[in-house]
Amino acid sequence: MKPRSDAEHTAKMKKIQAAHEKKKATKTIEKGLVIVHTGTGKGKTSAALGMVVRAIGHGMKIGVVQFVKGAMATGEKAVFDRFADQVEFKPMGEGFTWDTQDRARDIAVARTAWEEVKRMIADSSYNMVLADELNIVLRYEYLPVGEVLEALAAKPEMTHVIITGRNAPQPLIDAADLVTEMASVKHPFREQNVKAQPGIEF
Repeated sequence: MKPRSDAEHTAKMKKIQAAHEKKKATKTIEKGLVIVHTGTGKGKTSAALGMVVRAIGHGMKIGVVQFVKGAMATGEKAVFDRFADQVEFKPMGEGFTWDTQDRARDIAVARTAWEEVKRMIADSSYNMVLADELNIVLRYEYLPVGEVLEALAAKPEMTHVIITGRNAPQPLIDAADLVTEMASVKHPFREQNVKAQPGIEF
């Protein structure tokens, strides 16, 4: 294929720009979104925390509840503790279910964390609420999906809610405005026996 000249490139970019501006002009709705990050790939929580960082930059108030983390020290908590005037950061889990091995306790811990999420969602002073690894709780039926959907349906109009974790249930996917599925292509834990490391996994 013949390389495009500078003039041809400029003309093409102008066409793309015009098409984009035309499309953008039709987007007039502003509302709080329900966002789901799911899939087997790494990066669901990381992407959600990136949104939290972005929201901090806009002066927003954010609530973060972690349903699994809590039994370990994480880099994200150390960072967000420095923005305590904007971010209420609550790691409320006790580790993975295969570590705790106590279903009744897992259900009780999940319920306590969910009550915090519900409180934050219902409070219109929060611009964004992150329920990290809530999908894991729903997968193991520690909480009814219907109760989560009810809270989302009743949220203040401009509140963004982000939910992460593998195996998002279909009813939650159907109710969400934005769903991203992370696909695992290659992972050092599986292919190279590399253990979880600070700054990467926690």
